[in-house]
Amino acid sequence: MAAARLTSFVAVTSAAVVSMSTFSDRAYADSSFRIPFFSSSPSNAPSPPNQSSDSSSEPPAPEEPNKSGFDPESLERGAKALREINSSSYSKQVFDLMRKQEQTRLAELDAEKVHYELIQSQGDIERQRKMAEEQRNLIQEQAQRQAQVLRYEDELARKRMQTDHEAQRLHNVELVKMQEESSVRKERARQATEEQIQSQQRQTERERAEIERETIRVKAMAEAEGRVHEAKLTEDHNRRMLVERLQGERDKWLAAINTTFSHIEGGLRALLTDRDKLLMTVGGATALAAGVYTTREGAKVTWGYINRILGQPSLIRESSMAKFPGSKIISQAKNKLLNSSTLAGTEKPIGSKNGLGNVILHPSLKRRIEHLARATSNTKAHQAPFRNMLFYGPPGTGKTMVAREIARRSGLDYAMMTGGDVAPLGAQAVTKIHDIFDWAKKSRKGLLLFIDEADAFLCERNSTHMSEAQRSALNALLFRTGDQSRDIVLVLATNRPGDLDSAVTDRIDEVIEFPLPGEEERLKLLKLYLNKYLCDDNNGSKGGFLLKKQPQKITIEDLSEDVFREAAKKTEGFSGREIAKLMASVQAAVYGRPDCILDSQLFREIVDYKEVEHHQRLKLAAEGGQPGQI
Repeated sequence: MAAARLTSFVAVTSAAVVSMSTFSDRAYADSSFRIPFFSSSPSNAPSPPNQSSDSSSEPPAPEEPNKSGFDPESLERGAKALREINSSSYSKQVFDLMRKQEQTRLAELDAEKVHYELIQSQGDIERQRKMAEEQRNLIQEQAQRQAQVLRYEDELARKRMQTDHEAQRLHNVELVKMQEESSVRKERARQATEEQIQSQQRQTERERAEIERETIRVKAMAEAEGRVHEAKLTEDHNRRMLVERLQGERDKWLAAINTTFSHIEGGLRALLTDRDKLLMTVGGATALAAGVYTTREGAKVTWGYINRILGQPSLIRESSMAKFPGSKIISQAKNKLLNSSTLAGTEKPIGSKNGLGNVILHPSLKRRIEHLARATSNTKAHQAPFRNMLFYGPPGTGKTMVAREIARRSGLDYAMMTGGDVAPLGAQAVTKIHDIFDWAKKSRKGLLLFIDEADAFLCERNSTHMSEAQRSALNALLFRTGDQSRDIVLVLATNRPGDLDSAVTDRIDEVIEFPLPGEEERLKLLKLYLNKYLCDDNNGSKGGFLLKKQPQKITIEDLSEDVFREAAKKTEGFSGREIAKLMASVQAAVYGRPDCILDSQLFREIVDYKEVEHHQRLKLAAEGGQPGQI
């Protein structure tokens, strides 16, 4: 029972102490906190009951208004509890308990202090952590700002670079445009220069052609003048010889006349003295004079008749028409004899396989020539007008030989003249042209008239280098060829068809180009001329093999088909005439050897030499070193 009362008392006292501590915490927070009755000093122990007694004896103080929220009742209850404790027998245990409680409270305060210090240290750590975090964030922000500045600067640099690149690109575009414009201007200037050069070259070609024609004309005139001068010198020499001979004859005849007259004087004296002798002398003289006169006049009449029938114009260089009766038969017999003596034991010429004799042509051109020959033959058979032809192409391509073969296969007579012979005749050219056409009508077969180098006098009439005599000769030819003829086939050959007068080309019915031979044609030509120059000579010389010394036999070794094909490839651009000259050079080289042996090495050497010579000739012709091939 007593323990329960002690416990309740301690509880009340504790409540009072707590309320007082609360009041002290509220009222005296800024001052020092001290509880006098918690002191461990024993002198202070009995004082509270006194105070309690004093306070209990004192009358209660009048209540003052509570300005700070202080409750005095709790203080009074505490004081009352203390007095009850002091008056109780358990006061010592109470105070011991209170002391322990105070110690516990102080330990708790120390623990709280440590806790607060720990909290403060944690706060400092948190503050430092926050400061470090803030510093790190600041550094990150600075790094981000710096990165943003760098990115901005990089962006500005890229934009500036893009702007520079765009400006450079625009500049490059302008440069390219300017270069293209410059290239266009240069190309136009080059084209203009080329056109000017081509026009100058055409002008040069025209001038060269005119110079060539003038050279031909001057050369022909020079040749004619040379022939005239030579004839004049010969005539002067003959005149001097004749004068000397006549002088001797005159002296001799004077002596004979003197002797004769002396004899005549004696005879006249005898005749005058004898009448019968006088009559016989007069009759014999009269008969002699009549016989001389009759012989002279008959000879004139006979020669005029023969010249009218058989005479050949002076412009004709070559003709198949007979010059006197029986000459054709003799010529045919002679040709048969030569063929039998020369070609005996040899193989048939390669060119004879194509039906055009020794003429090697491209197959298409050969078919056209054969067609023209058949058409000409049929035209003659049906008495229809003949067709005129124009052959043009490089020199040495067989134009003259084809004309001969056409005449031979069509059964016509053949006559050839050259245009260079017309200019030197001057005013007589017109008469000579008419003589040719009058003479051609005497042929009973019909005549193929071949005019080589026709551009020499049939050139454009507007040319300044054309003389009045040439113009008249051209007009005479145009007059005689104005209508289709049943007597004459006119064949013109030229290297410059563009120089012919338009009226001349208007009279042409067939125009045929003769190109340079191809590889196959060159191969056939090489074999043909090999047989002509090297194989035919082994069988004897032409024109009397019984009367002349036999030549040394030519031996051909190691000339295979491959060698000929190689030579045909190397001779590209060669004409038929150049190939013939090449084989003639091979013949000369073989004759230069003591053993007269032709092998592949010698043949190749001559071909290579002629190939170089051909290219040199073309180079000289291109550089203007020579007028060109004629």
